[in-house]
Amino acid sequence: MSAQQHNLRNVGIFAHVDAGKTTTTEQMLYLSGHIRSLGSVDTGTTQTDWLDVERERGISVRAAVTRLTWKETPINLVDTPGHVDFLSEVERSLRVMDGAVLIISAVEGVQAQTEIIWQALRDLKIPTLIYVNKMDRIGADPLAVLGQIHRLFSPQAVPIMAPDGAEASFSGAVSVVDETAAAQAEWAEAYRRKLLESVAEQDEAVLEAYLDGQSISREQLEAALVDGAHRCALFPVLFGASGRSIGVEAVLDAIVAYLPGPAGSEDGAVSGVIFKMERDPVMGKIAYVRLYDGVLRNRDVVLNYSHDVQDKVTQIRRVNGQKTEDIGVLKAGDIAAVYGWSRARIGDIIGSPEGVPGEMRLAVPLLTVQVHWPNAAEYPAVVNAFQELADEDPLLDLQWLQDERELHLKVMGPIQMEVLTSILLSRFKLSVSFGAPSVIYKETPASAGEGYVAYLMPKPCWAILRFVIEPGERGSGLVYKSVVRGERLLESYQNEVARRVPEALQQGLRAWEVTDLSVTLVEGEHHVWHTHPLDFVIATPMGIMNGLASVGTKLLEPMLRFRLSVPEEYGGKIMNELVVMRGEFDAPTLRQERMEIEGLLPVATTLDFPARLGAMTKGRGTLTTFFAGYRECPPDVDVVRQRRGVNPLDEAKYILAMRNALSG
Repeated sequence: MSAQQHNLRNVGIFAHVDAGKTTTTEQMLYLSGHIRSLGSVDTGTTQTDWLDVERERGISVRAAVTRLTWKETPINLVDTPGHVDFLSEVERSLRVMDGAVLIISAVEGVQAQTEIIWQALRDLKIPTLIYVNKMDRIGADPLAVLGQIHRLFSPQAVPIMAPDGAEASFSGAVSVVDETAAAQAEWAEAYRRKLLESVAEQDEAVLEAYLDGQSISREQLEAALVDGAHRCALFPVLFGASGRSIGVEAVLDAIVAYLPGPAGSEDGAVSGVIFKMERDPVMGKIAYVRLYDGVLRNRDVVLNYSHDVQDKVTQIRRVNGQKTEDIGVLKAGDIAAVYGWSRARIGDIIGSPEGVPGEMRLAVPLLTVQVHWPNAAEYPAVVNAFQELADEDPLLDLQWLQDERELHLKVMGPIQMEVLTSILLSRFKLSVSFGAPSVIYKETPASAGEGYVAYLMPKPCWAILRFVIEPGERGSGLVYKSVVRGERLLESYQNEVARRVPEALQQGLRAWEVTDLSVTLVEGEHHVWHTHPLDFVIATPMGIMNGLASVGTKLLEPMLRFRLSVPEEYGGKIMNELVVMRGEFDAPTLRQERMEIEGLLPVATTLDFPARLGAMTKGRGTLTTFFAGYRECPPDVDVVRQRRGVNPLDEAKYILAMRNALSG
């Protein structure tokens, strides 16, 4: 399969909330002639924030796709949310990008969300530009921010511009790639030197010229920068103030110059991924597709690989903010909205999985909440609305307890709950509220042992299974295998058991998901006459629960890695607080009259910590947290969850419930 670089850019715009991401996108659309007048985040008139809640709150909650052309190069821009509660949108967008622009505020510097995204961009090897925005704001300090970028991101972040002034005196930036332009401003010399030193480390020809004191031409530097940026060995840094339209043209130039176009061939088999879902009141589901190979046309019937179904394309449209145009064809390397796929979900692979890159897991919902509605008659409408939202964000992991008429979902944090409430009201005209969030715990086997089931009554049925259950390493999830021979237990029955084991582990002895274990099917038996294929659907959870009851389970709790920065005078008070919260931390470091503390905290003790930190430090403390995995709870912590459905340990009641469900 031949791969070619297309004259096209697929670029994600990423940042921490309030670093100026949506304003920068709006300026790009305006400067490229794509929109005639500038919108404003403050007045709710931007192109890419078009949900009611986005306009009211001035934050992005959904990734927005828009298209512009700059210097004859078409660019698909994806403006992503900056708030940590909407990290799942960022995660899905990362998968379809060939390049990224990471925006950092010149005042706040590197923030929590930016660090998480930076790490993901590095893991996925996505070429990245860094744009230091808000240079005109009080407190803007370009050299301090550049130092922070080198310390927390990479020393290979290279300034290709030098800012002229800062705060009120900021008047723009000059290129330091061009020796002549840089020589005209003595304040640009330090930035030019940093650029040359970093490029010289990556390019031998530049190194020789630099060491010999020879002049290095713009062309030579440009070529080395392009090569380094494409290899993720160099990360060009730019400076500007998007609110005043300073520096945005340079960012557009840099996107075209330093970020690669997509590879892929129109001659190959169709290969793509759905990274965003929306719903149109008239047209139904809209699937946003990044196509890696092949060509999709209106009326094509294509395989949805994830569900193994064929679906027909009714329309392909190019999306520009809220406007769409019918383009009828989607070619390798490009992004478009596809209509007509009623069964599509986010993350589905279209056609062949060969060319599709893997997923990057950033968002791990650590809280669960129950949905409440004021009127019993609205129950069906609320269920339908949340099922639709779960199609658009599968991480909500909607749990609908039909017998109890309850809805539970997983969330990232309080802002997401506020936004969901707002979307339910504006889009579905439904008023809902949420119960207090509770932490999502997990269980893991306490020791090794066996689970056994002989499902022989009431006839007709016959299914015998024996599992060996063993604890696994932390973070290993479930490892399942079978060592039973096909003549003892038919392959089709073994496949059914393999499918049902993960489902059976969704609720352990305390009704939390069971993880970090290996399950081996060591014995299995069917009966030539009495066995029905569904017998193993019923038997598997009984065998697994029998095993868990015999080995016992330990409770696991989610942990956060944290970095705290507080004025020195509050350090002692904060460290006492961390100890009370069961925190573990290294010796604090002092940096410019501020104390920095790093360590681990349980999620359970931190739910109200950000608010308390603000009160304890008069708003001068900053907290950065990252999910750090699950680990064993102390013995005095034991949290039992309400079980959904009948417990398979109550075999008679469970068999009756399952038989009714399967026959119904």
